[in-house]
Amino acid sequence: MSDDATDYRDIGWTDEPTDVTERTYYISQFSAVTAFETDEGLVLVDSGLGELGPKLNDSLREFTDRPVHTAVFTHGHADHVHGLEHFLTDDQERPRIIAHEAMPDRWARYERTIGHNEAINARQFGGAVSAADEWYEEDTNFRAPDLTPDTLYEDELEIEVGETTFEIRHGRGETDDHSWVYCPDRDVVCTGDFFISMSPNAGNPQKVQRYPEEWAETLREIAALEPAHLCPGHGSAVVDDPAAIRTRLEETAAYLESIVDQTIEALNDGSPPHTDIVHAVDAPDAESSWLEEIYDESEFIVRNLIRRYGGWWNGRPSDLKPATRDDQAEEIAALAGGPDALLERAEELVSDGEYRRATHFVDYAMEAAPADESVREAAAELYDERAAAEESLMATNLFRSAAAYAREGRPFR
Repeated sequence: MSDDATDYRDIGWTDEPTDVTERTYYISQFSAVTAFETDEGLVLVDSGLGELGPKLNDSLREFTDRPVHTAVFTHGHADHVHGLEHFLTDDQERPRIIAHEAMPDRWARYERTIGHNEAINARQFGGAVSAADEWYEEDTNFRAPDLTPDTLYEDELEIEVGETTFEIRHGRGETDDHSWVYCPDRDVVCTGDFFISMSPNAGNPQKVQRYPEEWAETLREIAALEPAHLCPGHGSAVVDDPAAIRTRLEETAAYLESIVDQTIEALNDGSPPHTDIVHAVDAPDAESSWLEEIYDESEFIVRNLIRRYGGWWNGRPSDLKPATRDDQAEEIAALAGGPDALLERAEELVSDGEYRRATHFVDYAMEAAPADESVREAAAELYDERAAAEESLMATNLFRSAAAYAREGRPFR
């Protein structure tokens, strides 16, 4: 990983396992695993990243040495499915693995687009596509895990293990294959990534469609149960505090609903160009720590909604059938007096805190003269400055990725 890249594993990390309630344990090393001990064995909700599986299992084994009877994958992202093998005891039978029926299609898509997924995740987490080889210890994080589900369900599934009942329910949110799990006997809810102890990952510029409307509905459905204990997909568990749990879930739902309502209102006002819609939506007030835009941010959620309700055209006439970016950059640079003039203006704007305006000038300068070493370095420095001014990990690393590309003379690819 680049020394300058923000490490995604720095967020939502808790070193100490949590004894949630009777025979129920929560462990988080970036992503979380919840373990329910029963007389028939363990029920695991998620299994963490493959590289962190051994550490997660070591933490769990401080409490119990029982074998895994059943695992439930809340969704098919790598940080929730690749660690299971590390929890299995010697010579135990293969556990039952439960997931939503859409999960196999997700992994089939990953297999078909592995080069694309490695590139976009290297940018998102490591700073540039060139970081992919360093970031991925094995070529597995964006493929199906070795242990795949043998039990798929459509809308909901109830199981009983060791006289303990688990209700597994589907909802669309960060993914279309998402599940959440409620154990009524212990009054514990495992939300997966419906709740992650920070603003929801409902925008994500490089990833497939997210579903903020259904996400909010699911959060309100969970809140209505008034569970005593909350085990999220990332972050810290909330133990024995139904009021605090309800507040977290309902505030997150309201945050998403505000963005949805504002975006649809802007769309309905004559379907203006997409950029105008983005700037018409105000970020919801988010004073609570669990709504901090640490990873994703509201502006990206707006764009995700526009994609859901609109077409690929952004509404600007020149972008319907545009000239190539190289041709555009050549013309803009010529009008400005060359790439150096564009960069000079960008530097002036950055000094005034006008990062959004400045980045347009940097893009054109870089695309007009990618082979010019002085332009490359100046552009990279300005992208780094833009990155340093960002708050969300997503935006920070994507601008750092642009800086890495600029230094290589490879504009954005």
